[in-house]
Amino acid sequence: MNNFLSAHTADFDNTVDFFKRDIAALRTGRANPAVLDNIQVEAYGVMNPLNAIANISVADARSIAVSPWDKGVSKAIEKAIIEADLGLGVINEGDKVRLTVPALTEENRRETVKKLNEKMEKARIIIRQNREEVKNAIERAMADKEISEDERFRGIKELDDFVTKKNEELKEIRDKKEKDVMEI
Repeated sequence: MNNFLSAHTADFDNTVDFFKRDIAALRTGRANPAVLDNIQVEAYGVMNPLNAIANISVADARSIAVSPWDKGVSKAIEKAIIEADLGLGVINEGDKVRLTVPALTEENRRETVKKLNEKMEKARIIIRQNREEVKNAIERAMADKEISEDERFRGIKELDDFVTKKNEELKEIRDKKEKDVMEI
């Protein structure tokens, strides 16, 4: 791997990792605590991430249990989940909040796949921007006579091969998630 590419490998890897985390929040037909990752709850006068004030667990394939450490914030948790509009059934049982995951309709599945494709396209755009940075660095090095024209061609070919692998990795992740979403 050339120096230009190895200096930016972490950027490409971070993009793939971000894509994985981003699509984890997309709802499938099964209970997944990751759908609650971005929920903020107003408790003790400040906004807190839900997982900082409650234990989140999957009770079964269709329900998630949210057990606050302080029972006094269960109303605030219920309110935050309802406002997040995740399409989950919310039942406040006093000491915990139970979320039921309704089965996805065909229309919901298609809408989720559409969101999935949009998120993948955003990740691919970031990868293209990273590629452009590396390519510009290679071009500058050649213009400054730090590398030869042959090294420039080899570097750009290696960069293109690397970018192709990352795009294929994104597509594999997307395909797996789409299969989960479309599964009845």
